[in-house]
Amino acid sequence: MDGLNELKSRYLEAIGNAGDEAALEELRVAAIGKKGEVSLKMRELGRMSPEERQVAGPALNALKDELNAALAAKKAALADAALDARLKTEWLDITLPGRAGGRAGGSVHPISQVTEEITAIFADMGFAVAEGPQIETDWYNFDALNIPPHHPARQEFDTFYMHRAEGDNRPPHVLRTHTSPVQIRSMEKQGAPIRVIAPGRVYRSDYDQTHTPMFHQVEGLAIDKGISMANLKWTLEEFCRAFFEVDQVELRFRASHFPFTEPSAEVDLRCSWEGGQLKVGEGDDWMEILGSGMVHPKVLQAAGVDPEEYQGFAFGLGIDRLAMLKYGIPDLRAFFDSDLRWLRHYGFAALDMPTLAGGLSR
Repeated sequence: MDGLNELKSRYLEAIGNAGDEAALEELRVAAIGKKGEVSLKMRELGRMSPEERQVAGPALNALKDELNAALAAKKAALADAALDARLKTEWLDITLPGRAGGRAGGSVHPISQVTEEITAIFADMGFAVAEGPQIETDWYNFDALNIPPHHPARQEFDTFYMHRAEGDNRPPHVLRTHTSPVQIRSMEKQGAPIRVIAPGRVYRSDYDQTHTPMFHQVEGLAIDKGISMANLKWTLEEFCRAFFEVDQVELRFRASHFPFTEPSAEVDLRCSWEGGQLKVGEGDDWMEILGSGMVHPKVLQAAGVDPEEYQGFAFGLGIDRLAMLKYGIPDLRAFFDSDLRWLRHYGFAALDMPTLAGGLSR
């Protein structure tokens, strides 16, 4: 088929000289579009003899592939050039002084603020802060806490299990579903008596307006001789009074069941929702705020503490939910949206550390 070399040379030169994507598209249509020169030549194959088609067909397909490759390469080159030009106009000298005005000092996230508030309150009551790994063994996360193998919390629809290679016989690992494993590790390390809180990130397979796959929790543990539910009640009342910054609170304990405590209780807080605003310590409504109970003897045994000599209480609070209640934040998912406007509205001054003497939420 005559003229293919001339056709190739002409279009390759035009593609190389194309100045923008619009010109490149015009060349594509003119060469290999439905009515392009190469496409028209391919239609001529039907009028050729079999011998001629065996020669012309591969030549036309090779030409079409070469033009497509040239078009793609030129399009990529034009995109790179456009990006370079845009980056040159957006160049910024990061060594220059910051602009005046605005929140130059940054803002503290409400989760960080509330965690500091909780820590300040419990520190005043003699609780130390304990930390532990976020990737836990199945034993620390479940077995040591008296959670049986058939418990729903151990199923994959509720818990994130770490992938194990085939033939790996080590105990399974999970993203911790609560900070209770920190209590076990603390008792193993320190023994009894002990008084700690364990704030941190925890993970569960859930996501809606009031649940996220990752959230924040603080759990408290007090182990000593002669500790009772009365000590638990006083501790929680003092915490709620200080956290919500009110003079009076009323708590209601409802019998419940948790594998790691016996007896167990859900704790409700008396409140009102007048005008959609939460008021603590008054009204006729009750709001569930936490779970608690006396530490199960099997949990003490698993941590190396003698249940015949020591006993104590434990409780767990959701930090995200406490932040929502105290500061009127309607949607839990907003905590993780990375929206600076949200943080400027709900954030806290970086240097205003919460203290009981100076005020928690200044």
